[in-house]
Amino acid sequence: FPWRQLSITADGSGDDSLDASPRCPLTPVTPVTSSLSPRKRSTSQSKTEPPLLRTNKRTIYTAGRPPWYNVTGTSFKEAFVIGLCGGSASGKTTVANKIIEALDVPWVVLLSMDSFYKVLNKEQQELAAKNEFNFDHPDAFDFELLVSVLRKLKKGKSIKVPVYDFTSHCRRKEWVKTVYGANVVIFEGILAFANKELLKLLDMKVFVDTDSDIRLIRRLKRDISQRGRDISGIIKQYNKFVKPAFEQYIEPTVQLADIVVPRGGDNFVALDLIVQHVHSQLEKVSLVPSCVFGQPLPLTLSVLGCTPQVLGMHTIIRNKETSRDEFIFYSKRLMRLLIEHALSFLPLESVSVETPQGGVYEGKRLGGKRITGVSVLRAGETMEQALRAVCKDIRLGKILIQTNHDTGEPELHYLRLPKDISEDYVILMDSTVSTGAAALMAIRVLLDHDVPEDQIFLLSLLMAEMGVHSVAYAFPRVRIITTAVDKEVNESFHIVPGIGNFGDRYFGTDAPSDFCESDEGMDI
Repeated sequence: FPWRQLSITADGSGDDSLDASPRCPLTPVTPVTSSLSPRKRSTSQSKTEPPLLRTNKRTIYTAGRPPWYNVTGTSFKEAFVIGLCGGSASGKTTVANKIIEALDVPWVVLLSMDSFYKVLNKEQQELAAKNEFNFDHPDAFDFELLVSVLRKLKKGKSIKVPVYDFTSHCRRKEWVKTVYGANVVIFEGILAFANKELLKLLDMKVFVDTDSDIRLIRRLKRDISQRGRDISGIIKQYNKFVKPAFEQYIEPTVQLADIVVPRGGDNFVALDLIVQHVHSQLEKVSLVPSCVFGQPLPLTLSVLGCTPQVLGMHTIIRNKETSRDEFIFYSKRLMRLLIEHALSFLPLESVSVETPQGGVYEGKRLGGKRITGVSVLRAGETMEQALRAVCKDIRLGKILIQTNHDTGEPELHYLRLPKDISEDYVILMDSTVSTGAAALMAIRVLLDHDVPEDQIFLLSLLMAEMGVHSVAYAFPRVRIITTAVDKEVNESFHIVPGIGNFGDRYFGTDAPSDFCESDEGMDI
């Protein structure tokens, strides 16, 4: 982005800094206020932390931010990436956290360069133990892995971030929870501007400028309390490596910055400017192209044959007077028929077998790959029994999606997928699909875990035409299989004539206000 570089001084004025090229100034659209009111945010961080989503009322297990994509199957936009550079202990993380508090966006990912130190060999570990290893040199970082991770994150892909142990100077065997893309990614590190490929991924470059004496004091406190080091070793390392590296590799990159922030997290004017510009860059959510509606249903859709038996079962489960026992019984019968119908679309290979009479029978069997079932909680879970009854020893996964009533978007709150699912044919089960929003997200989650699109089969007892078109438009190679398709979705996003809230009728419960029952009742 072609901004003039700004240095936000102590009195809040913006002065031209080192870059004198004619570029457009970063001008706030609205009056700047110096108060940054904290907002409740759900943040994925590249630090070891329990995968939890905390709200006002409860704590929910979460696998990360929702990889929310539009109906074309692509992200609404690439994430806006802010790069924060500055000397060691300059306050980069503090600035990052204050930006996160002030941003009016639902999801932000904080990625720290500290996670990407290279694994030290035995000789290097011995040097590090004696404070003789230079952790501030560019060669100390795994830039190849860092660029790969940040590039995926910018595109909304799922990533895994290594955990570096500063005591043993090696990566831990375990990885942090899977992190998904976000509206905004904040990347901070001492050498955030030191790699050309890394610079290409940064939409805004911010240099945090803090007095060297303050940085040394902060480093002493941090390394003693958090990294178990002694004062003499810290001073020795600072004079031998940290200070020279700052002067040679870090300080010169201030010329690359779009904004220079003296005093770090205390400079509210600078933080306000950053927040306002990020707001101006975030695009609005696009809608489903209206041209797909009113068109013939896609060829990837297969509807179970409308036999008298199927019609009779639909009559029973759609009837609002049907008892819960009968609703469950006939729903299970339909599920079994749906699963059997879906299996006929799996690719089979020819095989010859010998019969007990010594004859040869030319038959078919599933070629090589396994079948894995994934249910969209909670109602999709009701289809698991039918799948297990038909497919022996099948592996199962689960996805929980709920609606965020502040943003109106579905969010991924729980994810458990079998190992190596990318090698399997995946049967994705959801009881009903109205707008297709939850189904789109669930498919995108599978794609993020490297499941090929043409190996995904979306199964649902009932779908609306809107949902069918949305899924087919976004993912044209996903096979869509259902027992019936209704034409309308009402203002509450319920299928009409529909089946009601399937989960409530099946489990005999009233859904919580923020629970997304499949994608019926979603406020989107």
